[in-house]
Amino acid sequence: MNWSSTEFIWLDWTVLAVGLIGVVWAVYRAIVKDKKAQKGEDSSAYLFGKGEPWYVIGMAIFAANIGSEHLVGLAGTGAKSGVGMAHWEMQGWMILILGWLFVPFYQLLINKMGKIITMPDFLKFRYTKRTGYWLSVITLVAYILTKVSVTALTGGIFFKYLWGLNFWYGAIGLILITAVFTVFGGMKGVMTLSSIQTPILIIGSFLVLFLGLATLGGGSIVEGWSSMMDYCGQLNNGYGTTHMFHWEEGDSMYQEYPGFVVFLGACIIGFWYWCTDQHIVQRVLGQVPGEDNAEVMKRARRGTIAAGFFKVLPCFMFLIPGMIAAALAEKGAFDLSETDAAFAIMVQQVLPAGVKGIVTIGFICALVASLAAFFNSCATLFVEDFYKPLKQGLSEAHYVLTGRIATVVVVILGFAWLPIMMGMDTLYNYLQGIQSLLAPAMAVVFACGILSKKVTPKAGEYTMIVGFLIGMVRLVTNVFTDTGRAVMEGAFWENTAWFWQTNWLVFECWLLVFLLVFIYVVSLFTPAPSQAQIDAITFTKDFKKSIKESWGAFDIIGTLVVVGLCAAFYAYFW
Repeated sequence: MNWSSTEFIWLDWTVLAVGLIGVVWAVYRAIVKDKKAQKGEDSSAYLFGKGEPWYVIGMAIFAANIGSEHLVGLAGTGAKSGVGMAHWEMQGWMILILGWLFVPFYQLLINKMGKIITMPDFLKFRYTKRTGYWLSVITLVAYILTKVSVTALTGGIFFKYLWGLNFWYGAIGLILITAVFTVFGGMKGVMTLSSIQTPILIIGSFLVLFLGLATLGGGSIVEGWSSMMDYCGQLNNGYGTTHMFHWEEGDSMYQEYPGFVVFLGACIIGFWYWCTDQHIVQRVLGQVPGEDNAEVMKRARRGTIAAGFFKVLPCFMFLIPGMIAAALAEKGAFDLSETDAAFAIMVQQVLPAGVKGIVTIGFICALVASLAAFFNSCATLFVEDFYKPLKQGLSEAHYVLTGRIATVVVVILGFAWLPIMMGMDTLYNYLQGIQSLLAPAMAVVFACGILSKKVTPKAGEYTMIVGFLIGMVRLVTNVFTDTGRAVMEGAFWENTAWFWQTNWLVFECWLLVFLLVFIYVVSLFTPAPSQAQIDAITFTKDFKKSIKESWGAFDIIGTLVVVGLCAAFYAYFW
């Protein structure tokens, strides 16, 4: 048997089949055990999960973030642009803000409302009902158009490169398998799958990293790293792709990622995504009925610290292997005419027989877990924010069924959007570009909602609406102007060039500044928040005591280590 075969041989397929059967059995067993413990259907457990250990929460947050856009887009970006996109990945420190700052506020509101909350719930309570409904609508649309479809699209691309599978078979198969999994598995299924796939994915990706470096370095990992840095350091017209900041205007990457603005823009998106997005926050909100606040916050915070550690890894798991693939292709090891094929080709070329099958199990689980997390979040938003308020007093089984039907609808809409997504050339940049238009409004409304008692309900509502509309107008101009690259003639385009031609990261930062000013100006002319709304962001003596009891030396040390690791990466690739 040829152990170094670059193709999937019978051993890989056998390992893959046996492994997937084992995963299905483990998830099924966990779901059945959980339902027996619940003694029936429970919509809160189905949508949120209940009291998972902190390490499972950490893995679930990490797994919810890692999707096929990483396996395809991030590795492909590494092959093409080096570590320039690492700002969006080296954000373990940002997840800590969720655990240390936002979780206590969310828990305070959970106590007041007597139920697990969604992010729209928070905005309805702090601002107005319309603010929460706007967030639900925006989030659902964003999930369908950018999350679900992008994950399915890039999943199809990954299977095409890895197995030579027809794109549509891969994309549609991924969506159908994930839809079935989400419908019957719920949050418990997502959590269990996350705990299974995270170690496999991490170990497999690091095998690709180290074996790739060894191949590049003629058996030496150290030599391989030097060769990769030397090769990538000569790209980009001599400016190199081995640094995260591009300061000189002569640098071709400066036009896309100008100076320090790239860090600020990534932080705005990161703040929205890690601290306020239902898709992520949902993983830390589950709790056991009657559990005290200190224990809930401790578990949630430690879950975010664990996720912070995990989030340091993707640059080494996907982005740097993409850089290695580019260096190997330059040496003639294989053809890399399509940079999006970088990671799949690395799996084929550097992993031995049998190991390919094991690693692919982790990748398939990662795709399903990530897409399932989006489906589950969509079901949660629909049931909790639209259906339950209209249909109160129905059985828990009915609400669970409704959540399952909502998942199927999301699948259908994802199918409908896929052909349109096929026509988009720069998928990964498109994804970040969409997020840059949505993030400023979300960041301002949530940050001001918990940090300021002067911001009024109507100010939050108007800021959400205005920010979203400005973002959508900019998106329309992006379509017509190729994101400001095209030369547009005519008085209208010339007079509005400041709006449509401004770099997307600069535009994002200025939009944030504008909305910050806007929310405080509107607050001067609209009714002040009620006492109940002020109380929702005011910690009592007992609650402050619970917060203090929820953290200790472990939390502080873990937090400092995560921040230190992120700082070290920035220092090395500055």
